[in-house]
Amino acid sequence: MAGTERQTGRWKEKFVHEMAEYAINVIYLTLVFAAFTQYRRLVLAAHDIIYTNYWVAVIQALILGKVIMIGAVFRLGRSLEQRPLIFPTLYKAVVFTFLVVVLNLVEHAIKGLWTGNGLAGGFAEFLDRGPHELLAGSLVIFVALIPFFAVKELGRVLGEEKIWALFFGKADRAGD
Repeated sequence: MAGTERQTGRWKEKFVHEMAEYAINVIYLTLVFAAFTQYRRLVLAAHDIIYTNYWVAVIQALILGKVIMIGAVFRLGRSLEQRPLIFPTLYKAVVFTFLVVVLNLVEHAIKGLWTGNGLAGGFAEFLDRGPHELLAGSLVIFVALIPFFAVKELGRVLGEEKIWALFFGKADRAGD
């Protein structure tokens, strides 16, 4: 029985750890996507266009946060782990920027189906933004993901507890 209790305790501990990591992922990504949404709203407001798709930022963050965790389970970028941290950091930023673009495309496809315009209408709306806006949006997401993955890579190398202590703990404990 003691083995079962220990196993249950480890399972609960792992669950709590995974949920905390997911929450951190979602909070960071929500802030990034919400800032991007707010930027779009302000730019469009200058042309008297109302933009209110705030919930999309949260949904994208929830989905991408989980995709990032799945990527960690499959050890995405494993071949780069022995190289300087900039390599896995940039690799993951590029891969997940691409995934954000794909998620954005899926979002527009679903919106097209929802509004009765079909998949083609959703794709057309996605492409109507033009290559400059798509590239600019991708660049902003890429740059925002660099510090995100840099901290994750530091946590992998130094230990999550050390990173947590450096950011949120007492300064004298971080040097232990």
